[in-house]
Amino acid sequence: MSKLAVVSEPTLPFEPTEPAAAEFFAGIGLARLGLQQAGFRVSWSNDIEPAKHKMYVENFRDDESDHTFVLGDVTNVKGADLPPDLSLAWASSPCVDVSLAGARLGLSGARSAAFYQFTRVLGELPEDKRPQVVTLENVVGLATSHGGADLAAAIRELNELGYSVDVLTLDARWFVPQSRPRLFVVGALHPPVDTPGANPLLRPAWLQAPFKDKTLRTHRYLLPDIAPSPDISLSQAVEQVAPDDTRWWDASRVAAFEAQLSPIQMGRLEVLRKGRRVTYRTAYRRTRQGKPQWEIRSDDIAGCLRTARGGSSKQAVVAVGKGELRIRWMTGLEYARLMGADDYVIEGQRDSHVIFGFGDAVCVPAVAWLAKHYLMPLVKGKVPIANVELAAVGA
Repeated sequence: MSKLAVVSEPTLPFEPTEPAAAEFFAGIGLARLGLQQAGFRVSWSNDIEPAKHKMYVENFRDDESDHTFVLGDVTNVKGADLPPDLSLAWASSPCVDVSLAGARLGLSGARSAAFYQFTRVLGELPEDKRPQVVTLENVVGLATSHGGADLAAAIRELNELGYSVDVLTLDARWFVPQSRPRLFVVGALHPPVDTPGANPLLRPAWLQAPFKDKTLRTHRYLLPDIAPSPDISLSQAVEQVAPDDTRWWDASRVAAFEAQLSPIQMGRLEVLRKGRRVTYRTAYRRTRQGKPQWEIRSDDIAGCLRTARGGSSKQAVVAVGKGELRIRWMTGLEYARLMGADDYVIEGQRDSHVIFGFGDAVCVPAVAWLAKHYLMPLVKGKVPIANVELAAVGA
């Protein structure tokens, strides 16, 4: 698509007290859901995927006041296209070129280079009109891509726009029953006082390199402690599908599944099958030493949701116990629940589009937590501000 298509126009105004946010690479709008929970007003969004846009429009149909969605390539977006009152710019840029599961081409890869289009748009804004805060969300592989050089380049790019940068990781499993670690890069025009050693869970040892690089302007904001809830369970997200539903695999397919389990995996399954209650697990089909093999997770959460693109296998739901075993593919509703978007409108959407949209998105409660405890306080000026000039970096 060579031209931008403005497909939704402002209608009714929001309360002016809600800070405005722009949502780049919006996908189906899960970042918007999290930001709204923290009090942000998402007034502008962009994505290139028509299928994701269709889901976005259907979900936010009754909440499109003062919002514009621009469907098209970000390379065609100009700084002048953005609303004039932005406090936050959020970007979940394509991750395929920095993912641990990809070819590790880095930010120079064709799709992840969209990041530089995001910073170009910000750079086209007058300095006094740039959003106070920017946030990038990506896979944790960005931290080690090209030996850390790609993350440093991203930070340096934001530094040149006037932002000091913090880097932290959040895992969806702290909020929902899904393993989904993600990297969050938070840039601030008026950064908080640096707190070395703050929140080691959020900034583990493998994420310390940027803070040690004296050529970069960084900070570490002390956030509330966070820990996984012991009450989170996969059963909370599983859709109740009747035993006679055709989505459950037939006996021959279940037998083929069992035949592709390793002895360790088969032993794990037998223990669960003898249980007095039905237990839910997820399973992926892998290739080990050139042979297909099913692997069942040992814990009570789902593996990281993925899309069908990039060669990722789909995730199956295993219901086992009381001497029985049932298996089926994960449903679109389960994808939504595992991303913390239980009420997302998926009726009438193709299941493949639903799985693609959610598998390529960000966990809603993770965004909400970050926005509530970090992004909103920055925007509202409720953090101790550092008195450091960007020009002093590297001096």
